[in-house]
Amino acid sequence: MAIKAEYIWIDGTEPTAKLRSKTKILADGAEPPIWGFDGSSTNQAEGHASDCVLRPVKVVPDPIRGGENILVLCEVLDIDFSPHPSNTRAKTAATAEKYAAQESWFGIEQEYTFMVGSRPLGFPEGGYPAPQGGYYCGVGADEIFGREIVEKHLDNCLAAGLPISGINAEVMPGQWEFQVGPASALEVSDSLWLARWLLYRTAEDFGVSATIDPKPAKGDWNGAGCHTNFSTKAMREDYEPIIAACEALGEKAAEHIAVYGDGIADRLTGAHETAHYSQFSYGVSNRGASIRIPWQVEKDKKGYLEDRRPNANMDPYLVTGLIVDTVCSALEKKGLV
Repeated sequence: MAIKAEYIWIDGTEPTAKLRSKTKILADGAEPPIWGFDGSSTNQAEGHASDCVLRPVKVVPDPIRGGENILVLCEVLDIDFSPHPSNTRAKTAATAEKYAAQESWFGIEQEYTFMVGSRPLGFPEGGYPAPQGGYYCGVGADEIFGREIVEKHLDNCLAAGLPISGINAEVMPGQWEFQVGPASALEVSDSLWLARWLLYRTAEDFGVSATIDPKPAKGDWNGAGCHTNFSTKAMREDYEPIIAACEALGEKAAEHIAVYGDGIADRLTGAHETAHYSQFSYGVSNRGASIRIPWQVEKDKKGYLEDRRPNANMDPYLVTGLIVDTVCSALEKKGLV
């Protein structure tokens, strides 16, 4: 009996990478092998030396095709089996291993927007809907657009065994969010990429596209972020490491902003529940700060922080890897591990 294995990988498109996939037929029960593809068609190679290698890193059930069919997330290698320059996973794997003893956990909030042509779903042709206000976590056909796609995407993610922890309608019409985690840096990043692929693939069946553009509607509308919640074992047990983590992130603010997604200046304007990209701040229960410490965390004197700066189009491998490196190295130096 044969099964269909959908090989999924991240391409070399800049400034924001795209997802690619193709199908391989395998014997039932066979391990997905290393495979290859034409890198000259994905911005990952020149035509005269176009072969790139796909190495499976995570295999889950395929909820689209069902049955015994599978989704195979892969990392991209050169033909000598070294990480391809577009492979951001490899460096994060090394960083996560270096600081494994600190037991880092992430929870990522992926915002996205459904689009019909060039306008968000719910925006009338040639005009604008009612101003923001009732759309966030709303209900009713006058305020909610695309719920049937969202519910199907959630079902597909759960059927694939991904650590999805929730969904909600967001502040702009046609804008939604799903949350992934808590999980380790690699697990949350691998799962987010698969959840993104399932989002695009699910919306495809409804004739709608989904975008992680950080500012899909210009003007007085919220952008789309990828708020990243983070903790280490020490942070989950004490408050001092949380403050130390915030200060460490502030010391490397510019380095983080540089990899938090293309178009970040369009979203982090200081308005629409954001801090300005050129300024760093942290505060309790403050959604206008770079880093928010939830009120419950301050009350309990332990827990996690929320980095509100990453764009919806960020690469989770880059973001989680840098946060682990910045925070865990600082906590190690301060003896707060």
